[in-house]
Amino acid sequence: MSDESLERERARRVLRDRVAPDWAAALDPVADTIARECDRLRAEAAAGTPPLPAEPFVLRAFEQPLADVRVVIVGQDPYPTPGHAIGLSFAVDHSVRPLPRSLTNIYRELRDDLGIEPAEHGDLSAWSEQGVLLLNRVLSVAAGHAGSHRNRGWQVVTARALEALAVRGGPLVAVLWGNEAAEAAPLLGAVPTVTSAHPSPLSARRGFFGSRPFSRVNALLVEQGAEPIDWRIPPRIPAVD
Repeated sequence: MSDESLERERARRVLRDRVAPDWAAALDPVADTIARECDRLRAEAAAGTPPLPAEPFVLRAFEQPLADVRVVIVGQDPYPTPGHAIGLSFAVDHSVRPLPRSLTNIYRELRDDLGIEPAEHGDLSAWSEQGVLLLNRVLSVAAGHAGSHRNRGWQVVTARALEALAVRGGPLVAVLWGNEAAEAAPLLGAVPTVTSAHPSPLSARRGFFGSRPFSRVNALLVEQGAEPIDWRIPPRIPAVD
């Protein structure tokens, strides 16, 4: 087997080991890009500049099957604050306090839209488990430097993911928060979209607050014959010793 073939097989193995099987198949055309970027992140961590999130978590959004995705929420890039990014857009580990202000604004809009009181933690895995894909356009960032990895290969990867969802078809709704997310709209074809300003403190008052994304998503899902999302965030259950 040639060196090129060996490298290609290694790239595919990265996908098989890290994401759901149907996502591995969908992302196969960009497997080389994924492997290269993961190698780069590991090298940076070894050199003392660990990326966010940690390299093993950059593909976390694709652990749930592609077939189960009913909603994709597209963000920009991970939180640049150490300890915040966990591989799911807008989510943080349940232990993080205070919550990032973007997430606080999301919870405020959730309350105003559906009357759901804000959760005390920022673990959004309950959404993921219902088929909500929490996807940043860029999957990594350098600590303290928002947008620092936007000129790498991640946009090619996430573009492929969005195109795969569009080809798969509904029931599916896309939520595009912020200008960078809105630029992904052409990748989604005829997928119904809910678009607004980003929930960050810099832009939330310029079109995010009052946009009612959660009720609009559920209405679009019902129109497609699908069950709505239960947007409640359950309290964290303490681990049993």
